[in-house]
Amino acid sequence: MSLPHQNKISLAKRWLPLALLVLIIAVLYFTGTYKWLSIEALVQNYTRMSQFVADYLLFAVLIYMAFYVVAVALSFPAAWVLTVSGGLLLGWWIAGLATIVAATMGASILFFIAKTSLGEHMRQNAKGYVQRMRDGFQKDAVNYMLFLRLTPVFPFTLVNIVPGILGVPFSIFFWTTLVGIAPGTFAYAYAGEGLDSIVRAQADAYEACMAAGNATCGISLKVGNIITTDLLIALGALGLASLIPIIIKRVRKTPA
Repeated sequence: MSLPHQNKISLAKRWLPLALLVLIIAVLYFTGTYKWLSIEALVQNYTRMSQFVADYLLFAVLIYMAFYVVAVALSFPAAWVLTVSGGLLLGWWIAGLATIVAATMGASILFFIAKTSLGEHMRQNAKGYVQRMRDGFQKDAVNYMLFLRLTPVFPFTLVNIVPGILGVPFSIFFWTTLVGIAPGTFAYAYAGEGLDSIVRAQADAYEACMAAGNATCGISLKVGNIITTDLLIALGALGLASLIPIIIKRVRKTPA
């Protein structure tokens, strides 16, 4: 096999996963499929989904996990709506466990795409700030990963991509993701389960509005009903606590 042909195969393996990811995201965006991941869609289809879960619980859990893996791998920004929906429809503990597993699987897919498509080039040409970031992640990968996972300030998608680019070992990425997303996942799932009466009332009102033949039937459920300031503060404090070992290490290294 000639060297140019080998290079073409190597380039295809490197960039094809990223190209497919971008293509799928573009298709879902331009077709409007992403709108299914919204609070409005949850309320509008709540009655049918609730009945389906009651009749086919195991099948519903598997479908939920499959959707979550795809949503995370495709970097949908509203994946948290799925967590809330899971808590509402499946119960907080079933949804919590299913979400942790599915989200970690989806994150791992994105991690590998970033590592193979972008990571090799950036690691070979790392200089200045990028090199310092890489060194920091190499020395304290566990603590930094837990901090990024526990703190809700950082976009979930970004935390899936950056470690792959900076060369974080997959084993550390996997278990810190599995552990680090657990508190927030259960918190969102629990918040979702607590919305049962509100969503049911909204769904009944929406269905009554549609049955009356009205063309403009709105949904009044807002993000603020789900994500409260207290919840974000609690998760933020948990994330900051994960930095304590790094701070202690730096203080001990500081000359008197």
